[in-house]
Amino acid sequence: VQLQASGGGLVQAGGSLILSCTASELTFEDDIIGWFRQAPGTEREGVAIISVGDESARYAGSVKSRFTISSDKAKKTVYLQMNGLLPEDTAVYSCASTDFARFSLGMGDDWGQGTLVTVSS
Repeated sequence: VQLQASGGGLVQAGGSLILSCTASELTFEDDIIGWFRQAPGTEREGVAIISVGDESARYAGSVKSRFTISSDKAKKTVYLQMNGLLPEDTAVYSCASTDFARFSLGMGDDWGQGTLVTVSS
């Protein structure tokens, strides 16, 4: 099982992007899905996480109030709406099934290929 991330690209600082994470092989409604990012030379960090069943979510402090995570059960897709992008948001963004404890450690399962987000100043 792999979760497929898409939607990355090049955007100017202050701009917006929507990333999609498709989890077609998961049950989905019982799953917890996290968005993670990794910039060159840095550790992978959890950005946002959602429990699909009750839609409870949590965010890293650096993106809170700028990013919004949501899910579409019918499409088995988790979205990451990113507003007010900053150059320091530049990274490869990936999604994975995880839990709230492992998310804080940058850990998860079912990793697929990530999508590159580049924010120019």
